[in-house]
Amino acid sequence: MSRHTTYRIGGPARYYIQADTLPSLTRVTEALRAWGVPWVALGKGSNLLVSDEGFDGAVITLGRGFSACCYNEDVATFSVGSACRLSHVVREAFSHGRAGFEFAVGTPGTVGGALRMNAGTSREYIGSRVCTVTTLRPGTGLRRYNASDIEWGYRETSLPYDEIVLECELSTNEGNREEIRMRMERSLSRRRTTQPLALPSCGSVFRNPERESVGRLIENVGLKGASCGGAQISELHANFIVNRGGARAVEVLALIHAVQNAVADRYGIELVPEVRFLGFPQ
Repeated sequence: MSRHTTYRIGGPARYYIQADTLPSLTRVTEALRAWGVPWVALGKGSNLLVSDEGFDGAVITLGRGFSACCYNEDVATFSVGSACRLSHVVREAFSHGRAGFEFAVGTPGTVGGALRMNAGTSREYIGSRVCTVTTLRPGTGLRRYNASDIEWGYRETSLPYDEIVLECELSTNEGNREEIRMRMERSLSRRRTTQPLALPSCGSVFRNPERESVGRLIENVGLKGASCGGAQISELHANFIVNRGGARAVEVLALIHAVQNAVADRYGIELVPEVRFLGFPQ
């Protein structure tokens, strides 16, 4: 799985399956249910830490048949497949002079993954752009949610994990192309100067507590720049743990626990990981 996560960390999965069409995805999930094999749907692995032992189950990824991004001019919305990169939606919106996605410029991963974690900033998030979401529940079939059917929280949604996100419809705003470009450039510049984009990571590790900055808390307990093997708490942004080369999942996990313990001891705050874990003991 080190080849399928942005962390470049993780042991082997029992099965790795790419489904390019809905019929093939349906057949695969039905077979896995019949065999009793656990499964997880994965995008680009940008918010995931896989254990060094791997995952004794099936990893399902969606292929080209789920990567469309079509603009409907009549209603000013995009119909987007789950496997489409979020960065592609940002570029398409800009090309049509539509606003609303500037916050997501430079965000790695797929639209499906972004929906799962309600990706965004402290002020803007993808859930505010959603009109509908279509999923597949293995053994049941397709389900269609309106945005109001879904609870959109901070780095989480109420979409069931036993359903696979297939596509969504996203709303846009009318915009001025030059103003959109300027907002995109400001957002991208901010990412480049505040985040360690040159090294493999999972993105932000912890959710920010209410009215607090995790980065500031980690700095204050003296752990910014701390290392464990090939893993290091970034010297640029303390809420990132980077892979400096050959890092193992157990080393990343050791730093996560060290941060949680130190912040809890000093501030009484229980930090909640934003990163998802796969293949670790429950």
